[in-house]
Parts: sequence; C-alpha cells; structure tokens
Amino acid sequence: MFKKILIANRGEIALRVIRTCREMGIKTVAVYSTADRDSLHVRFADEAVCIGKAQSADSYLNIPHIMAAAEITNADAVHPGYGFLAENAKFSQICADHGIKFIGPTPEMINKMGDKITAKDTMIKAGVPVVPGGEGLLKDVEDAKSLAREIGYPIIMKATAGGGGKGMRVVWDESEIEKAYTTAKIEAAASFKNDGIYMEKFVEEPRHIEIQVAGDQYGTVCHLSERDCSIQRRHQKLVEESPSPFMTPELRHRMGEAAIKAASAINYESVGTIEFLVDKHRNFYFMEMNTRIQVEHCVTEEVVSYDLIKEQIKIAMGEKISGRNYEPQMHAIECRINAEDPYNDFRPSPGKITTLHTPGGHGVRVDSHVYAGYVIPPYYDSMIGKLITVAQTREEAINTMYRALSEYVIEGVKTTIPFHLQLMQNEDFRKGNFTTKFLETFKMQ
Repeated sequence: MFKKILIANRGEIALRVIRTCREMGIKTVAVYSTADRDSLHVRFADEAVCIGKAQSADSYLNIPHIMAAAEITNADAVHPGYGFLAENAKFSQICADHGIKFIGPTPEMINKMGDKITAKDTMIKAGVPVVPGGEGLLKDVEDAKSLAREIGYPIIMKATAGGGGKGMRVVWDESEIEKAYTTAKIEAAASFKNDGIYMEKFVEEPRHIEIQVAGDQYGTVCHLSERDCSIQRRHQKLVEESPSPFMTPELRHRMGEAAIKAASAINYESVGTIEFLVDKHRNFYFMEMNTRIQVEHCVTEEVVSYDLIKEQIKIAMGEKISGRNYEPQMHAIECRINAEDPYNDFRPSPGKITTLHTPGGHGVRVDSHVYAGYVIPPYYDSMIGKLITVAQTREEAINTMYRALSEYVIEGVKTTIPFHLQLMQNEDFRKGNFTTKFLETFKMQ
C-alpha cells in the first residue's frame, strides 16, 4: 500500500488523481508552477511543492525538480497523469532508480510503444492488423516516391516520435511528395527533436476507435470495451463516446482480442489504450498505443462502472486484475470544454473566468479544475474541463448532453460550448454518420 503519491501533473487530471487517492486513504503531493499557485489541485492535495516557473520546461517537464519534490516529501510513488512526462521512459527509469514507484508501465514498455516504427513491428509479430506501409524510416524524397507508388495513393507520412498530429502529412499524388516530406521532417524535428518519417497507406473515411486495456504484473490482460474518438479537429479529439455507434458485437470481440494481443506482446502493466483506424467496411488497423491514462477515460468509467485511476494504483501496488473483459452497459458521451473561440478557428482564449455555473442533474458528470475567479494561463493546453453524460441509450445521452451544455455558464473567456451545442443538434452526428473528417465540413452557425 502506498502511503503518499506525488502527482506529476496539473489541472483536472491532477485533481482527479487526488480524489481517488483520498478515497483510498493515500496522502498526496501536488507539484505546481508559479502560474498554477492558485489551482485547485494545490488546494486539495495534502502537500504542495512549487517546482519552477510557468513554462513547462521549467516545471512540469523538469525531472530534477519533480524528483527533488518527491524526495523531500517522502513520496513512495509518482502518478504522471497524461501529457508532460506520462510517456517518458527516462522519467520512469529515474523513478525506479530512486526507489519511487512510477504508476504506469516500465521504461521498456514505454520505449516499445513510444517509437511508432518499433510499435508497428511489434504488432505485426503479434498478429495485430496494421496499416500497409514501409518497414522503416524514409531515407529521402526518392525513397518516399518509390514507396508511395508501391503502396498506392493516397498515403500519409508520419513522424516516428510523433503525437498530436505533428509531423504528419497526407499526400494524394506524386506532385505533393517533396513538399510534404520536407515540411513533415522540419515539423518533426522541431516538435520531437527527431526528424524520422515513415509512410503508410492513408485510410479513407476512417473512424478512430480505441480499446481500453489493463494489465497486471502477472501477465493477465483484459479490455474494457471501446471509445469512439472520431470527432476531432486537426487530430485533436473534441468528443468521445462509448459504445461507438459504428460498433457491432462481432467487431467489438475482434478488436478487443486484437487489443489484448497488442498489450500482451509487451507484457503490459498498468492501464493503457490501443488506438485503431476502422474503415467503412469495418476493417481495423493498429495506429498506436498510449501507455498512460487517457483524457477520455471517464467515458469508459461511466459505461462499465470502473475507476481506472484506482485500478492504475492497485496494479502499481502489485495487485492482480480479474482478467474479465467488460462491455458497455450504458451510453456515455464526453465533450471537451476548452478555452477556445469556435467562431474564430478555435483560437485559444486564456484569461480570467468571471462567472461559472456548472450543470448537474441525473446522468451528468463534470471533471474540471476551474472556479469563478480562476485565471486560465496561456502556457498550457486550453482545457477547462470535461462534461460527461450517461444514459440508457445514445439518443438519451445526447439529449442530456444538450441540456447540460445549455446550463453550463462560463464568462470571461471564449469556450467550445457553442460548438458542442450545435454538434448535439446536427442530424448526421445524431444518426452516428461521421468519420474523422466530419469537422472539415462542419460550419458554425
């Protein structure tokens, strides 16, 4: 049993971890930058340590400062949340070297899935379907042209160390290859300090469907069904739901088994997510594995009644999981409420929240770290919180979401609430007729 956990993160995920720790009787340590001095995770943790200036590199990405905070507070474990150092193998290893348990997978597991070429090779060996493509990194423009002719257009170039859509370019014919290759490498180098680029067949009309998995230290792996994350803008998710309106029992079984194979191939320990692209014929292909808790984990929690943060902690303490696979018993939808202006190309809108009223009622959950008077800093992501609704059917969950969004009052900054309100009334969305390209033609009214 851990006595004290340091949360190496900020915002709503830090507060989420603190809540579960409190329920488990575990003390918590919050770390914060100078910009987050007045955050709720600082207020509700048992202890709090300032680890640096506002910029992430000086605080939430500063491993020596975080480790110093862990040592002076005698924390025996670190929860990394998502983002920042959550998938940093070096951080996981340093924790182990200092006798502090990293609540997540081992450095070896992170490395195997962190590099996309290595991950793809691992999946091929495990018998998990992957998107057709090259076996390694592209050497130059001519290599890219040759492989594209072999695979057939359209193709997509991706950064091997990528994430969040960075270093990624779709190419429809050979005339676009040189420019796409050059810009992808430059962006990859700037974003990840690694300009390695690889190529895959571009899956048209895809759905982005992911499977939640959990694995313990004894080789047992289970899945907790799927989430549909197809409503996204520039590869950034805005809405997630479970079950997917595109799912069938047979497809869920096949994708669940593939996800278990994927996690078992690296002897995965902790909770994680296997992400797939699914084409219009319900063929699915491995895309990547996130070796951490996801932003959208709440959706799964609501449909299977399962605390994934608690499960993470229990696995890290050496407890066994049941090995049972879960299917959704309800329907849940999550809208990410961001400080962005949907009428102005989703431009970030940092600033002071002058008025705040959160919705409530049956089937409504709000995971957030803000309050009236809170200042959203410009240094981090723009998430204000997550609004989740759950009901017996998808139609009821959408109706509840629309009602809850209508009650959500945030003044002082622009938010994505107007976008979500319009989406919930969109006929194609309500019918489940959408792909990852849906928002390319969606127009704000």
